[in-house]
Amino acid sequence: MALTLYVDTARWRAHHKQVSEQFPGLVPVCKGNGYGFGHERLADEATRLGSDILAVGTTYEAARIKDWFGGDLLVLTPFRRGEEPVPLPDRVIRSVSSIDGVYGLVGARVVIEVMSSMKRHGVSEQDLPHLHSAIENVRLEGFAIHLPLDRTDGSDAVEEVIGWMDRLRAARLPLHTMFVSHLKAEELARLQQQFPQTRFRARIGTRLWLGDHEATEYRGAVLDVTRVSKGDRFGYRQQKAASDGWLVVVAGGTSHGVGLEAPKALHGVMPRAKGVARAGLATVNRNLSPFVWAGKQRWFAEPPHMQVSILFVPADATEPKVGDELVAHLRHTTTQFDRIVER
Repeated sequence: MALTLYVDTARWRAHHKQVSEQFPGLVPVCKGNGYGFGHERLADEATRLGSDILAVGTTYEAARIKDWFGGDLLVLTPFRRGEEPVPLPDRVIRSVSSIDGVYGLVGARVVIEVMSSMKRHGVSEQDLPHLHSAIENVRLEGFAIHLPLDRTDGSDAVEEVIGWMDRLRAARLPLHTMFVSHLKAEELARLQQQFPQTRFRARIGTRLWLGDHEATEYRGAVLDVTRVSKGDRFGYRQQKAASDGWLVVVAGGTSHGVGLEAPKALHGVMPRAKGVARAGLATVNRNLSPFVWAGKQRWFAEPPHMQVSILFVPADATEPKVGDELVAHLRHTTTQFDRIVER
């Protein structure tokens, strides 16, 4: 019995098609764990979409995916001198975020990242005069800008891109292609209209693969159910049951990503209050699991094990049966399923 990812394939692919139509020249992104689907599967889906290029996170990912995808591969992590050399075919394009990086890739195909309001990496406006000689010995595929998801200061994403387009144009640098991230379809259309001689290509991962939440669902199979009474001891740490109910062993543990959660940015009073409440409950070993039974998320009886989780279901709920499946609200980018079922 397994932690299963169920996929409504027709609906999932219909969403891919819709996104690709909204973003002409779309560059699908396949990095990390392949957004929960795996690199091989997303490479196949990108091919199905007719994509001529696929973006990956690292050179190591490019080395794996090159046998599954026949088009160009864009490595998003910027090149750094001294990095471990990874044998890659000529169809791999490297991102660069410094003048030194450009000089270090003589003869290579490169995309130059500019510094956005993300302030993560990229060449600065002061670097632009030095790019002319630097790009003479590389094959420049275009420039790129990676934008923030939220704009709490009310600034305009399009205006930020326009600002960089004007700087690059003033520096007399080639503007045939600009790779962008985190723009809306209408924002991309505005840019394309204003700069008709430049091809804007949106790099999209989450919105493409995970944008339709109803197309996918994780479920964990029930492996065992044991009745307990208030005060009964159980588990590795021999804690006491707080009330009558059932201990439910369900497929899905830390090796699947269950119980592992990336930090979240909290905005507003209510989300912060809920975060404080969850932290307080955790100090007394009360942690809400991602598994749902009888319409409610159920509490972990104890921290998840490597391949299973033990939940507590109170006596006033319906008793789960071995073989039942519990819906699990899991983050795709941190989850590893046992099997995938197409439906």
